[in-house]
Amino acid sequence: MTKMTTAIIELDHLQKNFGKFAALKDVSFTLAPGQVLGFLGPNGAGKSTTIRVILGLLKKSGGSVTVFGKDAWRDDAAIHPRIAYIPGDVYLWPNLSGGEIIDLLLRLNGRQHNQKTDELIKAFEFDPKKKARTYSKGNRQKVALIAALSQDADLYIFDEPTSGLDPLNEQTFQQEVLKLKRAGKSVLLSSHILSEVERMCDSIVIIRDGSVIESGNLDQLRHLSRIKIEVTTATPMTALAKQAGVHDLTYRDSEHTKAVFTADRDALGTIMTTLAANTVVDMQSTPPTLEDLFLRYYGKQGETHAAQ
Repeated sequence: MTKMTTAIIELDHLQKNFGKFAALKDVSFTLAPGQVLGFLGPNGAGKSTTIRVILGLLKKSGGSVTVFGKDAWRDDAAIHPRIAYIPGDVYLWPNLSGGEIIDLLLRLNGRQHNQKTDELIKAFEFDPKKKARTYSKGNRQKVALIAALSQDADLYIFDEPTSGLDPLNEQTFQQEVLKLKRAGKSVLLSSHILSEVERMCDSIVIIRDGSVIESGNLDQLRHLSRIKIEVTTATPMTALAKQAGVHDLTYRDSEHTKAVFTADRDALGTIMTTLAANTVVDMQSTPPTLEDLFLRYYGKQGETHAAQ
């Protein structure tokens, strides 16, 4: 029973230094069995370094990292056969065709070309006959995606997996991850594309400058984000400009009877009371997205609040 509840990945105060530079200062999170976890942050935040430590490619400087309950560095040989991994930058053998490389990558991990491989080649509209030297970044990415998704692994790690893909192929990738989710697989998805994470992930971890600044499931974190409100009233909303919890207020007409603004969730009650005094004619609210949440967190950490 204990084995069933063992975390797939567990990071406890992970640190990684390169000389005097602290690339990772304090990274802690847990990926539970059957969970799809979004690992968010801009380029340079420490996402790829964290993943390389998880994969045993880099040795930690402090803290602990376990995968399947085993030490990520010491037990990497036992861990790797159970993992499918896609890096953000894929480098291929230029003289081999895409199909040959896919088969080679599968064999290197003890797998074979299978029916799923053929289905993925078709789904990603990939030409496996061309030499890798002719491939764009998107096509190089497809090689890694097809090889990884062809495998029946216990853990899938995707590091900026849709970099270079067009929107249709991004959608194909998202559908494949949702299939893994339905099958009860565990997925760590590193991305800076918030809509991508929002569609697929059960929970998120936000990293900035080598430290985790927030984590939780989407419902837990959404309350921290602002709701966008578009409203039309019968009389001017002059009091709205001084209302606590109202941000980015823009009036759409000279009479101040049409307005767009963002609102703090915990101030909605008083905001609605203020609006009701002006007789609401029409109102539309848009739920907060991870992008709103992301911008707020980065604003809190010292960047310009104009983005909020």
